[in-house]
Amino acid sequence: MSVEKPVVEMLRQFVEVDSRHAALSLESMSAEEAADVVRLLPPGSIAACLEYMHPAAAAALLQLLDPETTCDVLGRVGTDCAADIVRALPAQSHKELLEKMSAERRRELLERFAYPEDSAGRLMKMDFLAFNKDLKVQEVIARLRSLAPKLTSSASYAYVVGEENKLLGVLNMRDLLLADPGAAVQSVMKTDIATAPSYLDREELAHIARKTHYISLPVVDARGTLLGIVHLKSLLQTELEEATEDLQIVFGAGAEERPSSRIRFKISKRLPWLYINLMMTFLAASVVALFQDVIDRIVVLAVFLPVVANLGGNTGTQALAVMIRGLVTREVRPKGSGRFVLIEVCVGFMNGISLGIVTALAAWAWKGNPYLGIVLGAAMIANMSVAGLAGAFIPLTMKRLGFDPAQSSGIFLTTLTDVTGFMSFLGFAALWQDKLM
Repeated sequence: MSVEKPVVEMLRQFVEVDSRHAALSLESMSAEEAADVVRLLPPGSIAACLEYMHPAAAAALLQLLDPETTCDVLGRVGTDCAADIVRALPAQSHKELLEKMSAERRRELLERFAYPEDSAGRLMKMDFLAFNKDLKVQEVIARLRSLAPKLTSSASYAYVVGEENKLLGVLNMRDLLLADPGAAVQSVMKTDIATAPSYLDREELAHIARKTHYISLPVVDARGTLLGIVHLKSLLQTELEEATEDLQIVFGAGAEERPSSRIRFKISKRLPWLYINLMMTFLAASVVALFQDVIDRIVVLAVFLPVVANLGGNTGTQALAVMIRGLVTREVRPKGSGRFVLIEVCVGFMNGISLGIVTALAAWAWKGNPYLGIVLGAAMIANMSVAGLAGAFIPLTMKRLGFDPAQSSGIFLTTLTDVTGFMSFLGFAALWQDKLM
């Protein structure tokens, strides 16, 4: 592929000036098209783009480059970015790539791979300040001044470590500046500090962050050795990503989908759940078919079927949303969650009575038959009570079984409320059909 030198230079400058938009542009292309573009760029410019790309997209791109370039690029990106990309590559490529990387980068990646998914060890960063306990205040201040050009906005704290890099305390910059220059830093540090074990999961980590309001949390191993820090911004970002993924998953879309994802990818993520939805819909339709003779005799029943199903679905969705949020924020835990389920059932029942009375009166006034109103109101009370139960119970059950509580709960919930609504309404109508004709 022959390209004029000015074009290559223009591409390089575009990446350097706006790496984020360059990354988005690459993600909007096919992997083959993106590979043709990045082959024109030096490794440093490729690395700048990969920092902003989704790991799966970056991995697909790197698979089309030669191994030497891939190793060079992965050696230039941050450790976290490199680890995410390598994890997204096919398993057979891991060993070959790791063997060609520098010893230091290989060691960093292997350490990251040893930690469980979504643990503090996976989320931690290495851009923290740590000083030995025997240093004087003036020495620490001098070192901070020498490091000033490289310090990030997260450097509001510095940690104090002892032998074998064991965490002893934290230094507040204000306290450090006001302290006696000749004092040892261990006399200035605060020892009452929250830490995160390296294997702590993300939800527990976020819970600690919300309680302490720290800018960052130090990550330690079983011996108390300081390994890294988790920035609050990272926690908020991962929580936001999880929340947006859950929103997509609830309705059967893929968690990895983006607006710019390719059509084939979107179809592959959505179509399986649509097939499941189709089968569930046939299940609901079969319930209606059981009462086809009743509907043939009392045609007006067909008018009110959507009313019962729609309000039941909305009731269940409300309970589902509240319960999933409670599980994510750890306000609700699978153990001892019976109280929350009972609350949602009571809410569904009371709302069912309120709406059932109004709907019954409306049906009576419209069709002039009080028994139609009674049947409709009773069905709504039953369906909305079951909807509250299902909306709370489904995500809790999935959580207990080890699945994502948001994993297309909406599809199962809608089917259950449809089946219950149709069964209760048409069942009551069958019992009272002599009064309805």
